[in-house]
Amino acid sequence: MKKVFKHILNTIPRPILIKLSYYARPILAWSYRGSKFTDPIDERSFKSFLPYGYEKPRENVLSPSTLSLERHRLLWLYLKNETDFFSDSLKVLHFAPEQAFYKRFRKLKNLDYTTTDLNSPLADIKADICNLPFEDNRFDVILCNHVLEHIPDDTAAMKELYRVLKPGGWGIFQIPQDLKRERTFEDNSITNKRERAKIFGQYDHVRIYGRDYFDKLRSMGFAVKEVDYTAILPAGEVEKYRLARGEIIPLVRK
Repeated sequence: MKKVFKHILNTIPRPILIKLSYYARPILAWSYRGSKFTDPIDERSFKSFLPYGYEKPRENVLSPSTLSLERHRLLWLYLKNETDFFSDSLKVLHFAPEQAFYKRFRKLKNLDYTTTDLNSPLADIKADICNLPFEDNRFDVILCNHVLEHIPDDTAAMKELYRVLKPGGWGIFQIPQDLKRERTFEDNSITNKRERAKIFGQYDHVRIYGRDYFDKLRSMGFAVKEVDYTAILPAGEVEKYRLARGEIIPLVRK
Protein backbone atom coordinates (compact mmCIF):
# COMPACT_ATOMS: atom_id res chain seq x y z
CA MET A 1 0.00 0.00 0.00
CA LYS A 2 2.81 2.44 0.91
CA LYS A 3 4.56 1.89 -2.42
CA VAL A 4 1.32 2.39 -4.34
CA PHE A 5 0.56 5.68 -2.58
CA LYS A 6 4.13 6.90 -3.02
CA HIS A 7 4.03 6.10 -6.75
CA ILE A 8 0.69 7.87 -7.21
CA LEU A 9 1.78 10.98 -5.29
CA ASN A 10 5.03 11.31 -7.21
CA THR A 11 3.77 10.61 -10.73
CA ILE A 12 0.25 12.02 -11.10
CA PRO A 13 -0.10 15.85 -11.27
CA ARG A 14 -2.03 17.31 -8.33
CA PRO A 15 -4.97 18.75 -10.36
CA ILE A 16 -5.62 15.26 -11.76
CA LEU A 17 -5.28 13.73 -8.28
CA ILE A 18 -7.96 16.11 -7.02
CA LYS A 19 -10.38 15.02 -9.74
CA LEU A 20 -9.67 11.31 -9.25
CA SER A 21 -10.14 11.54 -5.51
CA TYR A 22 -13.86 12.30 -5.89
CA TYR A 23 -14.34 8.76 -7.17
CA ALA A 24 -12.01 7.16 -4.63
CA ARG A 25 -13.41 8.66 -1.43
CA PRO A 26 -16.68 6.67 -1.17
CA ILE A 27 -14.81 3.40 -1.75
CA LEU A 28 -12.13 4.25 0.82
CA ALA A 29 -14.67 5.38 3.42
CA TRP A 30 -16.60 2.12 3.09
CA SER A 31 -13.45 -0.02 3.19
CA TYR A 32 -12.10 1.63 6.36
CA ARG A 33 -15.37 1.94 8.30
CA GLY A 34 -14.97 1.39 12.04
CA SER A 35 -15.01 3.25 15.36
CA LYS A 36 -11.45 3.77 16.58
CA PHE A 37 -10.57 7.08 14.90
CA THR A 38 -12.80 10.02 13.93
CA ASP A 39 -12.53 12.76 11.34
CA PRO A 40 -13.92 15.87 13.12
CA ILE A 41 -14.67 17.53 9.79
CA ASP A 42 -17.51 15.16 8.88
CA GLU A 43 -17.64 13.26 12.22
CA ARG A 44 -17.29 9.87 10.51
CA SER A 45 -15.31 7.14 12.25
CA PHE A 46 -12.95 4.48 10.91
CA LYS A 47 -10.88 1.51 12.01
CA SER A 48 -7.83 3.46 10.84
CA PHE A 49 -6.79 6.24 8.52
CA LEU A 50 -4.60 5.76 5.45
CA PRO A 51 -0.83 6.30 5.19
CA TYR A 52 0.37 9.46 3.46
CA GLY A 53 3.71 11.00 2.53
CA TYR A 54 6.17 11.31 -0.32
CA GLU A 55 9.54 10.03 0.86
CA LYS A 56 8.55 8.52 4.22
CA PRO A 57 4.79 7.87 4.36
CA ARG A 58 3.24 8.56 7.76
CA GLU A 59 0.97 5.84 9.10
CA ASN A 60 -2.70 6.38 9.92
CA VAL A 61 -3.02 10.07 8.91
CA LEU A 62 -5.19 10.43 5.76
CA SER A 63 -8.94 10.42 6.43
CA PRO A 64 -10.76 8.01 4.06
CA SER A 65 -13.83 10.26 3.84
CA THR A 66 -12.59 13.88 3.57
CA LEU A 67 -8.97 13.10 2.61
CA SER A 68 -7.95 15.47 5.39
CA LEU A 69 -4.49 15.24 6.97
CA GLU A 70 -3.40 16.17 10.49
CA ARG A 71 -3.08 19.86 9.62
CA HIS A 72 -6.57 20.04 8.12
CA ARG A 73 -8.24 18.44 11.11
CA LEU A 74 -6.27 20.68 13.49
CA LEU A 75 -7.29 23.78 11.53
CA TRP A 76 -10.95 22.73 11.45
CA LEU A 77 -11.03 22.24 15.22
CA TYR A 78 -9.32 25.57 15.82
CA LEU A 79 -11.62 27.50 13.50
CA LYS A 80 -14.68 25.84 15.01
CA ASN A 81 -13.74 26.13 18.67
CA GLU A 82 -11.64 29.29 18.88
CA THR A 83 -12.79 31.72 16.16
CA ASP A 84 -15.90 33.38 14.72
CA PHE A 85 -15.28 31.83 11.30
CA PHE A 86 -18.55 29.89 11.24
CA SER A 87 -20.76 32.69 12.55
CA ASP A 88 -19.57 36.21 11.66
CA SER A 89 -20.03 37.92 8.32
CA LEU A 90 -16.54 37.67 6.80
CA LYS A 91 -14.80 38.21 3.49
CA VAL A 92 -12.50 35.20 3.18
CA LEU A 93 -9.64 34.54 0.77
CA HIS A 94 -8.58 30.89 0.64
CA PHE A 95 -5.42 29.89 -1.23
CA ALA A 96 -5.18 26.44 -2.82
CA PRO A 97 -8.50 25.33 -1.27
CA GLU A 98 -8.41 21.87 0.24
CA GLN A 99 -11.10 19.36 -0.71
CA ALA A 100 -11.87 18.75 2.94
CA PHE A 101 -12.95 22.39 3.29
CA TYR A 102 -13.97 23.68 -0.13
CA LYS A 103 -17.66 22.67 -0.31
CA ARG A 104 -18.22 23.12 3.41
CA PHE A 105 -16.89 26.67 3.41
CA ARG A 106 -18.72 27.49 0.18
CA LYS A 107 -22.04 26.55 1.83
CA LEU A 108 -21.55 28.86 4.81
CA LYS A 109 -23.96 31.76 4.29
CA ASN A 110 -22.00 34.04 6.61
CA LEU A 111 -18.94 33.96 4.34
CA ASP A 112 -18.14 35.95 1.21
CA TYR A 113 -15.78 33.20 0.11
CA THR A 114 -13.13 33.53 -2.63
CA THR A 115 -10.64 30.84 -3.61
CA THR A 116 -7.47 31.37 -5.59
CA ASP A 117 -4.54 29.38 -6.95
CA LEU A 118 -2.50 29.08 -10.13
CA ASN A 119 -3.33 25.44 -10.84
CA SER A 120 -6.10 24.10 -8.62
CA PRO A 121 -9.37 23.20 -10.39
CA LEU A 122 -11.15 24.38 -7.22
CA ALA A 123 -9.91 27.97 -7.53
CA ASP A 124 -12.36 30.73 -8.44
CA ILE A 125 -9.54 33.03 -9.55
CA LYS A 126 -6.30 31.89 -11.15
CA ALA A 127 -3.66 34.14 -9.63
CA ASP A 128 -0.03 34.39 -8.62
CA ILE A 129 0.29 34.80 -4.86
CA CYS A 130 3.17 37.21 -5.50
CA ASN A 131 0.97 39.48 -7.65
CA LEU A 132 -2.63 39.25 -6.48
CA PRO A 133 -5.46 40.90 -8.47
CA PHE A 134 -7.19 42.29 -5.35
CA GLU A 135 -7.35 45.80 -3.94
CA ASP A 136 -5.64 46.73 -0.69
CA ASN A 137 -7.31 45.86 2.63
CA ARG A 138 -10.04 43.70 1.10
CA PHE A 139 -10.30 40.52 3.20
CA ASP A 140 -11.25 39.90 6.83
CA VAL A 141 -9.68 36.44 6.86
CA ILE A 142 -6.97 34.77 4.76
CA LEU A 143 -6.28 31.03 4.80
CA CYS A 144 -2.95 30.18 3.20
CA ASN A 145 -1.95 26.71 4.28
CA HIS A 146 0.99 24.68 2.95
CA VAL A 147 1.46 27.12 0.08
CA LEU A 148 4.46 29.29 0.94
CA GLU A 149 6.91 26.36 0.93
CA HIS A 150 6.19 26.06 -2.82
CA ILE A 151 6.89 29.74 -3.59
CA PRO A 152 10.45 30.72 -4.59
CA ASP A 153 9.92 34.36 -3.51
CA ASP A 154 8.00 33.89 -0.28
CA THR A 155 8.89 37.45 0.79
CA ALA A 156 6.88 38.85 -2.12
CA ALA A 157 4.03 36.47 -1.29
CA MET A 158 3.94 37.54 2.37
CA LYS A 159 3.90 41.21 1.35
CA GLU A 160 0.90 40.54 -0.88
CA LEU A 161 -0.90 38.68 1.91
CA TYR A 162 -0.34 41.65 4.20
CA ARG A 163 -1.51 44.11 1.54
CA VAL A 164 -4.88 42.47 0.85
CA LEU A 165 -5.73 41.73 4.50
CA LYS A 166 -7.88 44.35 6.21
CA PRO A 167 -6.55 46.20 9.27
CA GLY A 168 -7.89 44.16 12.18
CA GLY A 169 -8.19 41.10 9.95
CA TRP A 170 -6.59 37.76 10.68
CA GLY A 171 -5.18 34.78 8.87
CA ILE A 172 -3.73 31.33 9.35
CA PHE A 173 -0.59 30.56 7.34
CA GLN A 174 0.33 26.94 8.11
CA ILE A 175 3.55 25.52 6.65
CA PRO A 176 5.52 22.29 7.06
CA GLN A 177 8.03 23.27 9.71
CA ASP A 178 11.00 21.76 11.49
CA LEU A 179 10.79 23.32 14.95
CA LYS A 180 14.21 21.85 15.82
CA ARG A 181 15.71 24.00 13.08
CA GLU A 182 16.50 27.59 14.11
CA ARG A 183 16.76 28.94 10.58
CA THR A 184 14.92 28.18 7.37
CA PHE A 185 16.95 26.27 4.80
CA GLU A 186 16.66 26.76 1.04
CA ASP A 187 18.94 26.07 -1.89
CA ASN A 188 17.76 27.14 -5.35
CA SER A 189 20.47 25.05 -7.01
CA ILE A 190 18.57 21.86 -6.07
CA THR A 191 16.28 21.30 -9.05
CA ASN A 192 16.11 17.51 -9.34
CA LYS A 193 12.73 16.29 -8.09
CA ARG A 194 14.14 13.28 -6.26
CA GLU A 195 16.73 15.43 -4.50
CA ARG A 196 14.08 17.99 -3.56
CA ALA A 197 11.87 15.26 -2.12
CA LYS A 198 14.80 13.87 -0.14
CA ILE A 199 15.97 17.24 1.20
CA PHE A 200 12.77 19.29 1.46
CA GLY A 201 10.29 16.47 2.07
CA GLN A 202 8.37 16.88 -1.19
CA TYR A 203 9.42 17.22 -4.82
CA ASP A 204 7.73 20.61 -5.29
CA HIS A 205 8.93 22.24 -2.05
CA VAL A 206 11.71 24.84 -2.24
CA ARG A 207 12.60 25.20 1.46
CA ILE A 208 12.35 23.79 4.96
CA TYR A 209 11.00 26.40 7.37
CA GLY A 210 12.58 26.73 10.79
CA ARG A 211 11.55 28.66 13.89
CA ASP A 212 12.49 31.94 12.18
CA TYR A 213 9.33 31.65 10.03
CA PHE A 214 7.30 33.49 12.66
CA ASP A 215 9.79 36.35 12.82
CA LYS A 216 9.76 36.68 9.05
CA LEU A 217 5.97 37.13 9.17
CA ARG A 218 6.45 39.76 11.89
CA SER A 219 8.97 41.59 9.72
CA MET A 220 6.21 42.01 7.10
CA GLY A 221 4.07 43.82 9.65
CA PHE A 222 1.93 40.96 10.98
CA ALA A 223 1.33 40.38 14.67
CA VAL A 224 1.90 36.64 15.10
CA LYS A 225 0.64 34.23 17.74
CA GLU A 226 2.24 30.77 17.75
CA VAL A 227 -0.67 28.52 18.78
CA ASP A 228 0.10 24.99 19.98
CA TYR A 229 -3.50 23.85 19.92
CA THR A 230 -2.72 20.20 20.56
CA ALA A 231 -1.40 21.26 23.98
CA ILE A 232 -4.86 22.64 24.80
CA LEU A 233 -6.92 19.71 23.53
CA PRO A 234 -7.42 16.59 25.69
CA ALA A 235 -4.83 13.91 24.90
CA GLY A 236 -7.60 11.47 23.96
CA GLU A 237 -8.90 13.82 21.28
CA VAL A 238 -5.43 14.34 19.83
CA GLU A 239 -5.18 10.59 19.27
CA LYS A 240 -8.82 10.08 18.27
CA TYR A 241 -8.58 12.76 15.58
CA ARG A 242 -5.04 11.74 14.60
CA LEU A 243 -3.48 15.16 15.05
CA ALA A 244 0.25 15.93 14.96
CA ARG A 245 1.16 16.70 18.54
CA GLY A 246 3.12 19.96 18.82
CA GLU A 247 2.17 21.31 15.38
CA ILE A 248 2.01 25.10 15.56
CA ILE A 249 -0.83 27.14 14.06
CA PRO A 250 0.59 30.51 12.91
CA LEU A 251 -2.24 32.98 13.67
CA VAL A 252 -1.51 36.37 12.12
CA ARG A 253 -3.24 39.73 12.54
CA LYS A 254 -2.87 43.06 10.76
